[in-house]
Amino acid sequence: MPADTLSQNEIDAILGGGGGASAARTSPAPRDVHEEVYDFRRPHRISKDRLRTIEAMYERLAKQLEAWLIGRVRRQIELKLQSVEQYSFGEFTLSLSTPCASFGFDIANNEGQKGVIDMGHELAYLLIDRFFGGDSQPATPRRALSPIERLAIRGVVDRVASLVTEIWQDHVPLDLELTTFESFPEMVQGVNREDPVLVANIDVSGDQLHSLLIICLPLSVLEKFFASGDQRRVKEMTGSPAERRATRELTEASLRTMHVDVSARLPAFTIRMRQLLSLPPGSVLTTGVPTDTPLELLIGGRARYLATPGRVGQRVAVRVADVIRTPGAADSADALPSSVSHS
Repeated sequence: MPADTLSQNEIDAILGGGGGASAARTSPAPRDVHEEVYDFRRPHRISKDRLRTIEAMYERLAKQLEAWLIGRVRRQIELKLQSVEQYSFGEFTLSLSTPCASFGFDIANNEGQKGVIDMGHELAYLLIDRFFGGDSQPATPRRALSPIERLAIRGVVDRVASLVTEIWQDHVPLDLELTTFESFPEMVQGVNREDPVLVANIDVSGDQLHSLLIICLPLSVLEKFFASGDQRRVKEMTGSPAERRATRELTEASLRTMHVDVSARLPAFTIRMRQLLSLPPGSVLTTGVPTDTPLELLIGGRARYLATPGRVGQRVAVRVADVIRTPGAADSADALPSSVSHS
């Protein structure tokens, strides 16, 4: 066989990428690729920080509702937040059981926006049984609630709606008005099926009871919460007028006993570095500031007032002459007295 002729085995090895054990050692191992569907029409707008805030809010709602329900059904019942998710409204309705116990509400301060509170079929019949005097494990018939049964649990739904308003009041004001009831998921009214909604699933459990309380709010109503970057909120004082007055007096007393650093200095002036380095010990530095120039009075290290120097008895003091107004300064500073002696 001529030297430049390849054997069949050599040809197979070339066409097969080298073949043999050496090829097996050099070929890269296959990698698992994780595929995830991303919907560009409904991108997720809930960051991890926002999600933790929302979960804390709904956990508080669950505990408050749990305490309220135990006092009315007179049996052990536990509510625990299961999840907070972003869905489309169509996906939310598909997740409801058939028949369902869904109460629709209008958000009065957001015209055209609607939400849903689904009580859960098992929870609804437990409440009905206890409200009508039942003392055993209630039956859970697979039928829609009657008008009388709806009225029986309407008070519980009103309580859930008020708690939803309460947990959101520091972020987004909500005015919820219950308007409809539906037993079939495809009949539940809300926003458009493609619109995103925020769905909170609260697990309800007890003796031989397992149900799910679902609260659905349109994301468009909560836009202010997701768009805001400041998490700090100022809460209005609550309680009776006497309690608010006592709280205010206590706060004022605490503020008045605080120690605040106060200092006075001449206005700043400039000097060349060459001149400063050439000063021998004992030199007198000429500032160019007139002797009758007001002092700057610093509160907590920030210049707040103009003052004139003087004495009160044997103590050195300053008298406030004017307020230093800076851009963005609070207008409340103008209400402070303009001629007060400080020792």
